[in-house]
Amino acid sequence: MIHILLILFIITLFYFAIANRLMTYVSILTIQGLLICVAAVLTLNQITVANLATIILETLVVKAILMPYFIRKVILTNNITREAEPSVPNYVSLLFCTLVVVASYFTSLSIASPTLNKFFLVAALAGIFCGLYFIATRRKVITHVICYVIIENGAFILSLAIGNEMPVLVNLGVILDVLVSVFLLVIFINKVGDVTSEGDVTGLNQLKD
Repeated sequence: MIHILLILFIITLFYFAIANRLMTYVSILTIQGLLICVAAVLTLNQITVANLATIILETLVVKAILMPYFIRKVILTNNITREAEPSVPNYVSLLFCTLVVVASYFTSLSIASPTLNKFFLVAALAGIFCGLYFIATRRKVITHVICYVIIENGAFILSLAIGNEMPVLVNLGVILDVLVSVFLLVIFINKVGDVTSEGDVTGLNQLKD
């Protein structure tokens, strides 16, 4: 079951690579949040009320509901064009994501550790490096925010690969990091919107004192 969830997570990365609509990106964030929520619950060795509540808050509430809603509201409020406008063809992005997944698989095989869940490691590395690639190849600032959340999802899966005890304080620290980062980036988007209505990073070179 967990393997199916992680495969679906990787498929969302492939879909992100070929999609061109911002609202599709937001929907992908919702799907990823649901997938990692179920995967995290299934990997718990000891299900306590504190662990379960923290995981649901971090994945289901924050990643699957609040963040997509918040980003969607920013898109509508700032009248950002719905097209993502990637700077490279979609087939190139799809090919890159495929290579990342293959490289992540062979990297996991080269690591000899009895405590490391290699299937989680493949999905985690794919999420992190594909997210970095998406940031480099997307022009809109709001897309960079979305890709940052994808990287955060990969980092969360990486924590599952290393160990599934999930300390409450660590989870709360991750939540705080995600919320503060997204809020700061959204504030930045609102300010950039005063200069460039489309939120295109290519317009940043026109900013002056």
